[in-house]
Amino acid sequence: MSASALAMAVPLTLGVAADAGAASDHPIVFARYTAAAPVEDLYGVSPTGGTPVNLTHTSTVSDVMPTWSPDGKRIAFVRYGSGGAVDGIWTMKSTGGGLKAVPGTKGASDPAWSPDGKRIAYDKPVGAQREIYVADIDGTPATRLTHTAADDLHPTWSPNGTYLAFNRADATGHSRVMRIRLSTLTQTPVTGSGSHDWTPDWSHGDRIAFSRADSSGFAHLYVVRPDGTGLHRITTARLNDKYPSWSPDGSRLVFTRGGTDDADPEHLYLVRADGTGLTELTKTGSHDLEADWRP
Repeated sequence: MSASALAMAVPLTLGVAADAGAASDHPIVFARYTAAAPVEDLYGVSPTGGTPVNLTHTSTVSDVMPTWSPDGKRIAFVRYGSGGAVDGIWTMKSTGGGLKAVPGTKGASDPAWSPDGKRIAYDKPVGAQREIYVADIDGTPATRLTHTAADDLHPTWSPNGTYLAFNRADATGHSRVMRIRLSTLTQTPVTGSGSHDWTPDWSHGDRIAFSRADSSGFAHLYVVRPDGTGLHRITTARLNDKYPSWSPDGSRLVFTRGGTDDADPEHLYLVRADGTGLTELTKTGSHDLEADWRP
């Protein structure tokens, strides 16, 4: 699809991000699959609504876990399939072309583009566990940051690029949000042990949103400061809310809301950071996941 066609379908440019502007000027990219088309593709949509635009369309490989570059020119994502022949992180233009593989990322998941646009963080297998890595955007050199017996997943950058937050899942099935200082590799818990905290996202306003499966039996969205204080819950529905991503101005979040089992559709929703203004963004019978709001 051409850039001009995409701009008409999504009533905002998916090119270079403006220096300033409302969150409505910054599109959202996400992964989608349906029962009829179980292979995931990437889509773009305006936060004001409208028909999502198909950015990738491949019948034999899945495209998932998209993340915007800070200048809005490119999107990194995970591509896998074709019997294992395709496996790793790729980048593409915001309009869906210009694909490039990132070397050394076989088995990698959860890419996160650094605030300066020069590096990418991700997790990948080391033996039976997954560990956090950082590499230049061309894949080299790749530096392993964590060395634990737990699974370290879903890294997200602090606004100044000094820290990463991620979730650490242990053998008991619990997961907590951690942060790591890149200069020293010092690790500090953000949320408590014994919880079920997943998929953190660090805002430009220095808050971390994440999904927690709590005593209700459902996953809800929470927000916490990076030092672990100020924890509060945003959503309360008897549905599963996951994969939060902050708007560039830190006023809202986009997230996936789904039912109680995989047969139920999962749609994108928007909500203000104080829990008000809940809006359904996508409404088809699809599974819409892993949204990322352009910086």
